[in-house]
Amino acid sequence: MVVTTMGVPDETGADPRGPADPCGDPFLRTRFAIPTLPVTYLRRDRLLGQLDRAPAAPLTVVGGAAGAGKTLLVADWAATRRTPVAWLTAQMADKGRGTFWAYLLQALRLAGVTLSAEVGLPAEAGRVDDALLTRLAAELSAREAPVTAVIDEYDRVTDPEIADQLEFVLRHADTGVRLVLVTRTEPLLPLHRYRAAGAVTEIRNDELAFTPEEAGDLLALHGLRLPPDEIGALLARTQGWAAGLRLSALAAQGERDPRSYLKEFEADRTTIGDYLIAEVLRRQRAETQDLLLRISVLDRFCPALADALTGRADAELILTALHRENAFVEDLGHSWFRLHPLFREILRAHLRARHPGLETELHRRAAAWLRRHGPLGETLEHAAAAGDWAAAAGALVGDLALGELLTGPRAEPLAALFAAMGPEPRTPATDLVRAARALSLGDLDRGLPHLERATRELESAMNRPTRNPDGLAPEQHQEQPEPAEPAGPAAARLGCALLHVLAARLTGSPARAEAAAHRAEELKQEVPGRLLDRHPELTALLRAHLGAARLWAGRFPQARAALTAVTDHGRTTPTASAQIRAVEPASPVRTRTPVAPGRPSTAQVREECLAHLALLDHLDGRPGRAERKALAALAAADHTDPSTLPGIGPATLVLAAVATDRDELDRAEALLGAPPDAADARPPARDPVTQALHALVTARLLLARGDTEGALEAADRTVAAEEPSPWAEAHAALVAAGAHLADGRPELAVKLLTELPGEDPLCLVGAAQAELAAGRPGHALDLLGRIRPQHTPGPLIAVRSALVEAELAGVEGDREARRRLVAQALREARRDRLRRPFKEAGPWLRPLLATPALRPLAEGWLLPGAGSPDGTAAVPEPPPMVEELSGRERDVLVRLAEMMSTEEIAADLFVSVNTVKTHLKSAYRKLGVNRRHDAVHRARGLGLL
Repeated sequence: MVVTTMGVPDETGADPRGPADPCGDPFLRTRFAIPTLPVTYLRRDRLLGQLDRAPAAPLTVVGGAAGAGKTLLVADWAATRRTPVAWLTAQMADKGRGTFWAYLLQALRLAGVTLSAEVGLPAEAGRVDDALLTRLAAELSAREAPVTAVIDEYDRVTDPEIADQLEFVLRHADTGVRLVLVTRTEPLLPLHRYRAAGAVTEIRNDELAFTPEEAGDLLALHGLRLPPDEIGALLARTQGWAAGLRLSALAAQGERDPRSYLKEFEADRTTIGDYLIAEVLRRQRAETQDLLLRISVLDRFCPALADALTGRADAELILTALHRENAFVEDLGHSWFRLHPLFREILRAHLRARHPGLETELHRRAAAWLRRHGPLGETLEHAAAAGDWAAAAGALVGDLALGELLTGPRAEPLAALFAAMGPEPRTPATDLVRAARALSLGDLDRGLPHLERATRELESAMNRPTRNPDGLAPEQHQEQPEPAEPAGPAAARLGCALLHVLAARLTGSPARAEAAAHRAEELKQEVPGRLLDRHPELTALLRAHLGAARLWAGRFPQARAALTAVTDHGRTTPTASAQIRAVEPASPVRTRTPVAPGRPSTAQVREECLAHLALLDHLDGRPGRAERKALAALAAADHTDPSTLPGIGPATLVLAAVATDRDELDRAEALLGAPPDAADARPPARDPVTQALHALVTARLLLARGDTEGALEAADRTVAAEEPSPWAEAHAALVAAGAHLADGRPELAVKLLTELPGEDPLCLVGAAQAELAAGRPGHALDLLGRIRPQHTPGPLIAVRSALVEAELAGVEGDREARRRLVAQALREARRDRLRRPFKEAGPWLRPLLATPALRPLAEGWLLPGAGSPDGTAAVPEPPPMVEELSGRERDVLVRLAEMMSTEEIAADLFVSVNTVKTHLKSAYRKLGVNRRHDAVHRARGLGLL
């Protein structure tokens, strides 16, 4: 081995008096050159600032994946330093410790660091004397100004002895040197010591990733100007990876439509693919390459899942090493990982090319493993990708998640996933899924045959000696693993019972709904409690469908009990929801797929139940309460979610009914979506309750418009149902009677209403009005006497009853009683602005309303206010509002006028107290007031209350 002393190096970096390294070869100048920055390089001041602020720390580590921009960042920083920087690209690290140190000493000398001849040079390529390192550390520690030494590609230093030697020099050189390591992998240095002492600055992948602003600036350097949303999409795909962004931009420059290219490019067909294959995949061992190709079918993975796909048991070591090497494997915590999106795309393309047909088998294996250990959503996705619909449906039904096809934030993606399932295979689970999809759309013709077939198979399976966890056909489970939490055969039968309750509701069969709901309650005792807790939507749906069926049957107290059980159980404050999310387990194993924030799986069911409770209030003659619940249902609804049943819903119909009672006919028509007799009027949902309500509201609106023939036709619309609804028949007869009365046929009106079974208060009042019109006041008095005072009548019933009594008093000549009863009706109606009963009372009423005693009670809401052409005194108009109140702000004001506290308003509207305060502040601003009393007074002056 030749040993030389250092002379003055020439421009090549070689010692002019002989070989400079222990091998006798001249130094390569490129190993000491700071890399040149490309023209399209983007200077990132936030990262340069981090490097500038780090001189107090002796060690800086810039670590990241290939193409993360590490080298260019440090090169940019080094080029702008006022003091010299020793740069070494450590490609010779594998040639021995002596060679490495010879190059590092040369880099220091080229940077202007004067080293004495006593430091010397390594004598052998494979070793270096401790004395040399000691003298080097001593001379560096004596420097007045520290020297900065950058070692690029430090990941090539795989000899622990070199790392120990470097750490020795760094520690004993004290403040004389600042070491900057640029590396793809975790450097071989005791970083924990430097971290504990606060003596290291680290810039990692997360910091190296481009921000949206930086990505936009980088694209602009390539002549590409993109809107923020497209930049965000590209960032999501590249995860801010510098090389991915630059290569994408370069490729897009040659395209006719660069923006479309950046949205749709196939990564494996670009230079990005070539880069990742060359820099990452081909650098790995054969076993690692095989694992990477196989796990490319997964969104995320743990070692056990990866082992299930490879058939080996080495995934944990490989994945840990890949993450440590920044080989585009991200650690999600709790032993779960994921691949970089672009890397995954490229790996999947190579998997298909190298192993045709293997992808399907890998999805099947993943679904089988996840069925035992993983979340349901990923199980379904892989089973569907494998085309194993029996396994997918079996997992859904076995997990008791059939209700998620009917409601909640996962209903739409689940429907889309199972839309690809064809007519085969036919198992109880696949039939239940097909039935659920059809019934969720109200399609009885398609849904009932699937439900009946599944029911027969499940009943038959109960008598078979072989049982399986999900209650499905044994042949389906020959390839299905045991679930982690078996629900037993009851899971499938419970899902089947749920669909029977829904089917009974849609077919208008309350008796069958009660029987199916009773069966479901029995089956719930056979299902693990934790599984029921994980799927609260199932219980909510059972109660909601049963409540709707009871409503159809006219069993109002029982319907209200079932519906209220859902709304009260689903009432969760935002703070409580946040607390629930905060304590959810961090591990992805056996946890549910996250749902939209603030949208639990029962939210949509709760909104539907609120709408049906609003309908109950409407049928009880309480329009104000009905309106509040209907508005709450609509306000709580997330309109990006799919509707439980398609078409116009009950909440909207209740608001239209209330608007008709208030004689706000244009608003009612707008809520229906089109004139009630228009060909393009929005249809109601396929649900007897909603269909009947739609027909009744339409008929009432037509009657209010004076179209008696159209009203009769609408009221006579047939609603397909196995059992008739007493309230639907009664209210249809009430509308028809009103049409006959308007056309001068009181006898027909009396006949319609008196032949009805039961004693509906509104029908009794309507019959009494018809008897009066027929000239039989005695019969009218008898009918009014049959109204049972079981509870305080709703405002609508009280107003109509008082007006009929007033008309009867007038017939009997009791003017004082007539005036008193009309005044009572006006006071009762004013709060809810019930104008329609007064317009339908008959011509006797209008002169009476104009009398001095009654006009003040009717002015401003029923009659024109004072100062109008027929008024006698001018009242100044209130100043206009700054801005129109929103529906929610008006809803809060209504409760404010009822002297409800902020807490009571929040509870009534199912919102937080802070939300109520926000609406109040906004309403105060729009009304131009500062106090609650003034807000109510002003709102009344504007006719808003």
